[in-house]
Amino acid sequence: MNTSKILTTKVSVDYELLDSGEGEKLERIGKVLLSRPDPQALWKKRLSSADWKKADAHFGKSGLVLVGQEERGNWSFKKELPNRWEISFADLKFYIKPTAFKHIGLFPEQAPNWDWMREKIKEEGNKNKETKKEGEIEVLNLFAYTGGATIACAQAGAKVVHVDGSKVALTWARDNAELSGLKDKPIRWILDDVRAFVKREIKRGRKYHGIIMDPPAFGHGAENEVWKIEDDFMALVELCTELLTPEPLFFLVNGYSAGYSAIAYRNNLLPLKEKFGGDIEIGELTLEESVNGGTSEVRLLPCGIFARWSK
Repeated sequence: MNTSKILTTKVSVDYELLDSGEGEKLERIGKVLLSRPDPQALWKKRLSSADWKKADAHFGKSGLVLVGQEERGNWSFKKELPNRWEISFADLKFYIKPTAFKHIGLFPEQAPNWDWMREKIKEEGNKNKETKKEGEIEVLNLFAYTGGATIACAQAGAKVVHVDGSKVALTWARDNAELSGLKDKPIRWILDDVRAFVKREIKRGRKYHGIIMDPPAFGHGAENEVWKIEDDFMALVELCTELLTPEPLFFLVNGYSAGYSAIAYRNNLLPLKEKFGGDIEIGELTLEESVNGGTSEVRLLPCGIFARWSK
């Protein structure tokens, strides 16, 4: 059994976790301060109430409505903000916009995974520089949201197929690619239910060197198909293994609100290790607070889990 890892995103120019605690987190995203709920923050805040009140926008913990497995609510704004604003993060650029589900279009804790995939793609591309061309390494990104993993892989030289069931998220991802100067990279943008798309790809005989998935606990496809992780996840992973090339590079699974252990995801990736060799890493994705409360202890905010296989 592999030892569990903790992957951490630290403070950067346009992203900073200022404080967390009592079910909330305070972030600086670009020049904007946001406070929003985070159930993992089961400890005391370190900054004062006055510091938290400096937030430009706050997503309230009261009056939330459960839609599927996500809480829908409202932001209150201390001052008028742009409809969306640009930030630089992890050598890419993103549009940030507060949404009714408390999200902002970026999961900064994913930066270490992006670095890992970029490294795998670049290493493979450098093996035979004279014979390999950009786009010969193909990656499939499922439940791809606003495209962080997609544009990171494209930036590293991969050809990427980006699949999501939300038209809003798909448009947002394309905007992020253009903003990052990657508009002309070989990316296919697919609005579809991921299960239906994967089945069609199998029939077409398509193969990929890398597969990424970030399955929600509950969701809907492009035609309102219902997704439940407890019913659909195992079958999807098994189908995706049929899409791998004879010499695949990686398979990454992320998890957030489903309540499963990273070990559960690891167990689904074991057939890859048995077939292709390589290694499986599992662990937690975290954000590092910039304020240490006058002590030497740095707090980490747990944000999700991952399991990743690589050759």
